[in-house]
Amino acid sequence: MIERRIVAGGLLASACLGITALFGVSAARVGAQNKAHSAPVAVELFTSQGCSSCPPADALLERLVTNPNVVAITRPVTYWDNLGWKDTLAREGNTDLQRAYAARGGAGAGVYTPQIMVQGSYGAVGSNENAIRSYIAAAQAQIGPSVITNTTANGDRTITIDGTAHGRFNVTVLALRSTVNVRIGRGENGGSVIRYTNVVVGEHVIAAWAGGHAVVSLPARVLHEGGADRAAVLIQQGNAGPILAARIM
Repeated sequence: MIERRIVAGGLLASACLGITALFGVSAARVGAQNKAHSAPVAVELFTSQGCSSCPPADALLERLVTNPNVVAITRPVTYWDNLGWKDTLAREGNTDLQRAYAARGGAGAGVYTPQIMVQGSYGAVGSNENAIRSYIAAAQAQIGPSVITNTTANGDRTITIDGTAHGRFNVTVLALRSTVNVRIGRGENGGSVIRYTNVVVGEHVIAAWAGGHAVVSLPARVLHEGGADRAAVLIQQGNAGPILAARIM
C-alpha cells in the first residue's frame, strides 16, 4: 500500500512551543560552552515526480538554496513509483529516512509529499513557506558545533568539527547534483519539466563524533559519485535523529 498523507495547515502556531523543545535531545544537550555562531540549517525536502502537489515545494527549495543560512537538500522518494511514473531520481534510502523521521513522531511528522524537515527535527508541508522560514530562523539561533571544510593539495577534503555535545553523532556526507531538469512523461505531472535542486545521489556516514575537536578526511572520489557537483556534511544524532550542524562543501 502506498503511504500517502496530506497535512493540513496550522503548523506555524506550533513553532511558538520553542525550538529547543521541538528539536529534542540534541539541541538541549549541546553545552553552553559552545561558541554561538550563525550556522547554516539543514532543510530536507521529500518530494516525488509523481506528486502533483510537489512542484511548488520544489520551487521553494530552489529559492531557499540562495540563502547562505540554509543547506537545502532534495530527497526524492519511491512510494509514488507505481502510480504511473517511476521517479528518475528517487532513492530507497530517502524513503527509509522519511519513515524513520515519522516513527519518531512529533509535530509535522508523517510519510507524505511534499514534506520538509528542518534540522531533522520538525516537519511541515513542503510548500508552507511561512512556517518553514520561521523554523529556519529559530533553528539558526541555536548553539551548535563549528564545522569547517578545507581542500588539501591533492584535492581531498577535510572536515574540522569543534564543539561540545553529549551522545554519539554521525558525520554524514551527501553527494549532490546542484540542478537536475526532468521532463516527466506520465502520471500527475505528465508533460511538465521540473527543476530539482541539490538532489542526493550518494550518502555516506564517514565518522562518528561525540564532542571535542575532530578532523575527518574525505577522499575526493566520494564527492563526485553519481555525477555530483557539490556535497553537504551533516552532524546528525544516529541515523535519523536531530541534526546539530550542516554545511555545503
